[in-house]
Amino acid sequence: MRAENYQAVTHPESHEFELNFGPNHPGIEGNYALKVRVNGDKIVAAKADGGYLHRGFEKLMEGRLWIQNIALVPRICVPDPVPMEMCYALGVEDLCQFEVPERANWLRVLQLELSRIAAHLFTFGGHAATVGMYSNMFWGIADRDLILDMFEQMTGGRVYHMYTIPGGVRRDVGVEQLDKISDLLDYLEKRLSDYDNLFFNNKIFIQRARDTGILTPKQALSWGVTGPNLRACGLAFDVRRDDAYLCYDQIDFDIATETAGDALARNLVRRKELAQSIYIVRQVIDYLKKDKSTHIRCQIPNPLAWKVPAGETYTRVESSKGELSFYIVSNGGEKPYRVHVRGPSSMHAVQVLEKLVTGGRLEDVAQIMFSLDACPPEVDR
Repeated sequence: MRAENYQAVTHPESHEFELNFGPNHPGIEGNYALKVRVNGDKIVAAKADGGYLHRGFEKLMEGRLWIQNIALVPRICVPDPVPMEMCYALGVEDLCQFEVPERANWLRVLQLELSRIAAHLFTFGGHAATVGMYSNMFWGIADRDLILDMFEQMTGGRVYHMYTIPGGVRRDVGVEQLDKISDLLDYLEKRLSDYDNLFFNNKIFIQRARDTGILTPKQALSWGVTGPNLRACGLAFDVRRDDAYLCYDQIDFDIATETAGDALARNLVRRKELAQSIYIVRQVIDYLKKDKSTHIRCQIPNPLAWKVPAGETYTRVESSKGELSFYIVSNGGEKPYRVHVRGPSSMHAVQVLEKLVTGGRLEDVAQIMFSLDACPPEVDR
């Protein structure tokens, strides 16, 4: 930490100092920072600073055509962009009363679950690096790249796919591509034991993560926690099951939970979810191979002169970070009148993070941050 980042905050005899943790610290995700006040290595106060990465999405969307926002919304969460496309498309479809073809819904689930796997691998790697276990970080990024290869072949886009559009999806996926994805799942399943041995069962990680950043069920509900962070407290809520969308009500999967509510539990929930997502994708592949339909989207008006009927809608999906919601208002024009994004990180990376690190130790800040798995652009949206 640079010397000028330290500043005495009380009288000369005080042992409390203020310092900036991030945004360049390797333990903080993206251009994100915490301004912490410490006494020795104990944190006595913390204030989140969202930084200036991708920002102002809600206002930007009001100035773009309905179809143009498909290219904008994935930037709200780079590691897991597909739910952003999905939630926005669901909102537009609700306003337009589109009937999306069944095959398109299964293709959308394929994208969503592959994106969840990629996002969790990225998070595992980042968390491992916070406790000095860089091999796991390299493994996670390398294996995530294999999923990005599949996205590139399926959609033409490696990181941002713009695959899900209002009314369906842009292109179909052939049997050959499905076989490639199936082979990748075989590889990832074999890798799970390697990740267990290297990271999840590692004594260093367990000792550092256990009892770190404990979140109780009462706190989680009071602070608006969702997703894996909520399920790590023993609360088995998942939008995919409890408010099913697409074809999730036709798919078999378990809701992963833990009870400790600490950094270890949050990682173990994501480890279980990774296995469940592989199980879900296998079911999707089986369906798509048997399905003889070729209809992947309904007819939509000319995108350059598309006027969505006036009204308002609220849609939500389960992203890898938690519950993601879009509130969209149309005044009958060619652009959204108002869009509000309720991303899970706006809670996890501000209110929850500030509270969990306060009273803890400086060396655990990065670990708590990664265990909450936040997307900074969601905060300054």
